[in-house]
Amino acid sequence: MLSVIVPIYNEEKYIAKCIDSILEQDYPKDDLEIILADGMSKDRTREIVAEYTAKYPFIRLIDNPNRIAPWAMNLGIKEAKGDVIMRLDAHATYEKNYFSALVAALKKYNADNVGAVCRTDVLNKTAKTLAIREVLSNKFGVGNSTFRTGITGAQEVETVPFGCWKRDVFDKYGMYDVRLVRNQDIELNKRIIRGGGKIVIVPDTFCTYLARENYKALAKNNFGNGKWNILTVYYTKEMRSLSVRHFVPLAFVLSIILPTLVGLVWWPAWCVSALALVTYLLALGSVSAKLSMSKKLNFFYLLASFMVLHVSYGWGSLVGILKLLFKNEKH
Repeated sequence: MLSVIVPIYNEEKYIAKCIDSILEQDYPKDDLEIILADGMSKDRTREIVAEYTAKYPFIRLIDNPNRIAPWAMNLGIKEAKGDVIMRLDAHATYEKNYFSALVAALKKYNADNVGAVCRTDVLNKTAKTLAIREVLSNKFGVGNSTFRTGITGAQEVETVPFGCWKRDVFDKYGMYDVRLVRNQDIELNKRIIRGGGKIVIVPDTFCTYLARENYKALAKNNFGNGKWNILTVYYTKEMRSLSVRHFVPLAFVLSIILPTLVGLVWWPAWCVSALALVTYLLALGSVSAKLSMSKKLNFFYLLASFMVLHVSYGWGSLVGILKLLFKNEKH
């Protein structure tokens, strides 16, 4: 029995595509339950989901009044009847063998968690959205994130997108940390590894993540990611809850801001800011030019997409630090 949990909130744009890809799975429907944990959506999400629950008895909707994903997962796990628990994201679609491949891999590799590569795509394909899609799959954009950049064979990793676990993993390593608005999957995976567990990514299937399609949405999402990197470390009191790559955008933003501030009283410090910025722009221009020529993408949209991703992520981390500093001062 496989229990699939999907945290959702205001997903009217994506939820039908997600559920349709679930219905196309080759996994036996008699051994499957789909639990959609809704954070009290204010758009048409619940109405759309109701059309599916009325037609398919193995799909059901539960309420998540706390709204955020870790609460949704913990509620879903408690409600689940399956021997295997899987998390999905409503912003993605899944290959027909996604369920069967991951459940088989869980047994084959005797793993505590298994996942697959998460390819990036967009709903509406324009010059801008295709540039955003490329940036979110490129090492210069997302670092050495294996599940985004691709694999050639099964391998042990620090984290996978979403997850597929034997039910007893949550008894052994604990449930989701409900303090974490973001990074809850990464934190759980790091906890599993620290406890001696094994996480494996496999090449036998994949999912397709549908990215934000404008710079405002891209910046908002990555600002939140950056901020919650800092807050995750604060709440868990564990630097190993994340990886070095999560803090590279913060280092870049600080390399510009700090020397600029020092330069107000000692002007040579501005040279450090200028050097950091010029080095970044040269690297950015080089990467964008190569991608533009090799993949026939708009050079300027690539430049803008990389910059929005890096700066919003780094700025979010800086805001997270400032939030904690002022919070501690008040106490």
